[in-house]
Amino acid sequence: MSDSHKHPADPANELASDNSAIDPRDFRNALGTFATGVTIVTAMSADGKPYGITCNSFASVSLNPPLVLWSLGMFSQGLPIFQNASHFAVNVLGTAQQALASQFARSSGDKFAGVSWTRGLGNAPVLADVIASFQCRAANRYYGGDHVIFLGAVEAYAYTRNEPLLFARGGFGRFLSDIDGKTP
Repeated sequence: MSDSHKHPADPANELASDNSAIDPRDFRNALGTFATGVTIVTAMSADGKPYGITCNSFASVSLNPPLVLWSLGMFSQGLPIFQNASHFAVNVLGTAQQALASQFARSSGDKFAGVSWTRGLGNAPVLADVIASFQCRAANRYYGGDHVIFLGAVEAYAYTRNEPLLFARGGFGRFLSDIDGKTP
């Protein structure tokens, strides 16, 4: 028995089309077992309007230099805004901000209605009362399947010790550190 993986003859063709043998819905269900934090990524549009989207594809890349990444669907209405922005902000949500996550997950309406925020670097909106924020210079972007991966060079950040809002299996939740409720 061999442990070697079988690769398609043309992996670029598999990634660029519907040629994968993996069922997309079932794959999404499998990915949903991995709990993630919930963020709202924001940027300022060329016409001076704030834009934001709920995102759980945020991850750290490097401590030195400080780099983070997140990804956005190729057909998102906000894609041109993020592609043209010099900066973006990643706003990490706390357990009390589930409604805010839902508000920014909508595809229409004024997502910033009733939301307190300040202009950060490159005018990217930094939301009030988030548990962490990372203000990033747009360093690069990469195309991967049906998403664009944005790499950000962190130029400023802030955080609190409040509890993060988590997302898994299609729903919101919170972190429990252990049976006694003690932090390791």
